[in-house]
Amino acid sequence: DTPTDTPTATITPTATLTPSDTPTDTLTATITPTATLTPSDTPTDTPTATITPTYTTIPLVQIQLANTPVVHNQTWTPVEYEFDGVMMVLVPAGCFMMGSETGENDERPVHQQCFNRPFWIDKYEVTNGQFREFGGVAERTSNWTEDNVPREGITWFEARDFCALRGGRLPTEAEWEYAARGPNNWVYPWGDRFVESNVVYRGNSNRRTAPVGSRPGGASWVGAMDMSGNVWEWVSSLYQSYPYDGDDEQIDDIDSRVLRGGSWIDFENGVRSAFRGWNTPVSQNMLSGFRCVRSE
Repeated sequence: DTPTDTPTATITPTATLTPSDTPTDTLTATITPTATLTPSDTPTDTPTATITPTYTTIPLVQIQLANTPVVHNQTWTPVEYEFDGVMMVLVPAGCFMMGSETGENDERPVHQQCFNRPFWIDKYEVTNGQFREFGGVAERTSNWTEDNVPREGITWFEARDFCALRGGRLPTEAEWEYAARGPNNWVYPWGDRFVESNVVYRGNSNRRTAPVGSRPGGASWVGAMDMSGNVWEWVSSLYQSYPYDGDDEQIDDIDSRVLRGGSWIDFENGVRSAFRGWNTPVSQNMLSGFRCVRSE
């Protein structure tokens, strides 16, 4: 007989990118060959391999651009990256005017805050599922326990310690407001006009939290979801009068800490990006959750 079949091998690579505080484009590939050989009377040809790599890296060009201060919200294209299974969005360097001349008394005076380096912030509020997965510790359970709704009923100390488990921290008050408003100083994360469908608030919440990311139109300029409504979010800062200086971050102090973003029970004034809430760091209630940040 004359052999006619040609043995072939197909190699499918699996690539795993391990995120770190300083993302790189280093790729570790594990290649597991699986060969299917068609026998013939006298095989003579050498098997050939086809490699089709499939992997995702952080867009390094965008990270480099993030070090250049942004002056308009619209010029920034959101960048996402998954750290240990948690999606975060990149917040570029830049300045904004913190506070509001037309808001509450504690939002004045309006003053400039600048960031010389970018940072990452959670795309979504920390959920019950995520809190459990990373081994978060809290004295009480959430009022609503579905995996995809915000982890609430948590103290400031418990939120701070959870972020540390993930290699992160709570955002400062200035970081939170900048990620919500951007250099355009928008009243809400999406712009200056209130849009009911963009937010989980008193008018549409059915008196409870909603799954995180359920209002895609409410995304901030960096792509962070639910920065308006759903649950209030703990930040690291002590509640003090402006101008904000940021020297008090992460101190173990029993004085009141700031909460940002409003909740499912608030009216439209309370879900503005400049609005400031506060409570004692040991308080536990169904209105308060959090998200984490990490430095670039």
